[in-house]
Parts: sequence; C-alpha cells; structure tokens
Amino acid sequence: MAATKSQGKAFTVFVAGVTVGAAGLAAVSTGLGKVGLVVGLALTAVSLAVFLKIKPEEGDVPKISMSAGLKLLGLVLAISGWLIVIAGLNLSTSVSGRMAATIVGMVVTLAGIIGVLPFAANKNAIWKA
Repeated sequence: MAATKSQGKAFTVFVAGVTVGAAGLAAVSTGLGKVGLVVGLALTAVSLAVFLKIKPEEGDVPKISMSAGLKLLGLVLAISGWLIVIAGLNLSTSVSGRMAATIVGMVVTLAGIIGVLPFAANKNAIWKA
C-alpha cells in the first residue's frame, strides 16, 4: 500500500514490470517473450530506483523493539496454513476433502497474515513515532 503519490506511482511501475517480466519469462522461447522479459526487468529496476530515491523522505524509524513472540506466532500460523493445504492435498483423494483442507489452511494462513502480524507491527508503526 502506498502512503504517498510517488510511492503509488513506483508501486504501479513495479507491478507492471513484474507482470510483463513474468509474461516474458513464460514465453522466453519467442522473440516477443525475450522483449517482454527485458522490458519487465527494466521496469522493475526503474521502480527500485524510484523507491530508493523516496526512502529518505519517509523520516526516522522508531527504535522501539517489536514483540518477537507475536512475529513468530504470525510466521508459524502463515507457514502452518500452507502445510495444512499441502497435507490435505496429499492425504485426501476426494474433492470435498481437499477443498475442506484448503479452506482450513487458507483461514489459518490469513489469521496469521491479517490478524497477528499487523498487530505485532503496529506496536512500532512509523506513524506512531
């Protein structure tokens, strides 16, 4: 998510570059695929340069340490959700069993990514300095 207009433009260029680069990589055996790969890498490099240029404008980062336990819990939930999906796909032969395992795994992953990790990061948010 972009906080400023310049960050939004750089992020848009980054997403476009990664998309064009991925399409070029998928069709790298053709001439147009090679061009797409080069253009995608160039756009990604331009977005990186813009990101590095606007980094000093963000201000100082607070020096308060974040809770390692909450970050670790979020990481464990995110990874275990994917492991639930993989295990469900390997252990079940029915479509309904695989779908149930996938939904449970997605819920666990999203709980870690959307529920726990932002809570841990917001204790030391840059706008609270």
